[in-house]
Amino acid sequence: MSNPIVRSALFVPGSRPERFAKALASGADAVIVDFEDAVEEPLKVQARNHLQAFLGEHPEARAWVRVNAPEHPQHKADLEFCMAQPGVTGILLPKVESAAQVARAAASGRPVWPIIESARGLLALAQIATAPGVQRLSFGGLDLALDLNLSSATPAAQFALDQARLALILHSRAAGLQAPLDGVYPGIADSQGLADSIRHAYAMGFAGALCIHPRQVPVIHQALAPSADELAWAQRVVEGGQDGAGAYQVDGQMVDAPVLLRAQRLLALA
Repeated sequence: MSNPIVRSALFVPGSRPERFAKALASGADAVIVDFEDAVEEPLKVQARNHLQAFLGEHPEARAWVRVNAPEHPQHKADLEFCMAQPGVTGILLPKVESAAQVARAAASGRPVWPIIESARGLLALAQIATAPGVQRLSFGGLDLALDLNLSSATPAAQFALDQARLALILHSRAAGLQAPLDGVYPGIADSQGLADSIRHAYAMGFAGALCIHPRQVPVIHQALAPSADELAWAQRVVEGGQDGAGAYQVDGQMVDAPVLLRAQRLLALA
């Protein structure tokens, strides 16, 4: 599988085809056409038809699809649609609670990002993370908070959700997956809150986040951007290792393989 840097993954409702092009032009690292929560029940089939028409008119376009949940009546048809469309590059799989659910989605031949958003999903993380076809995990914090009956916006709720985030990080690392994506931040106009949330998740090891509005994309990217000092340090570290030395000094500090890898990641993120 490819190893793209994904800081932002922007949802666009499948029932709003007039927004598809705008989402693709937003600068998001990935665009996810949503067939699930953002689409009313009577419009589920229409959402597929909208995306099929758009991809037919724009054969160069590439998007992910959040299919309906495994127990939903439209789930099978959504997966068949994704399999048939070259423009669908991957599947965001909601409400995942077993490796078998991942296997059905992966049979489409597309990489899968399972969303962990329930107690059952958390308890099955070891099996989900190692299921064939999984590229990275993603976090559904809002739904998980509801499932666990957490008191919203309290330190206790934050503590509980961070334990779940840590579980995603640990299982992602153990399974050799790409770093996971944090869940959506619901305050569209709260740029500072979004930036703080993204930095918090990144400090825990997340790569970025799912998002729900184009204006959130540059906020996420700016929050994740290395500082000028960090980039200068990273450049010195990488240049210092060009002779192949296993360990060397930069700015009076020892540099070995883990430090070099961090420097390379900072430069890649920039």
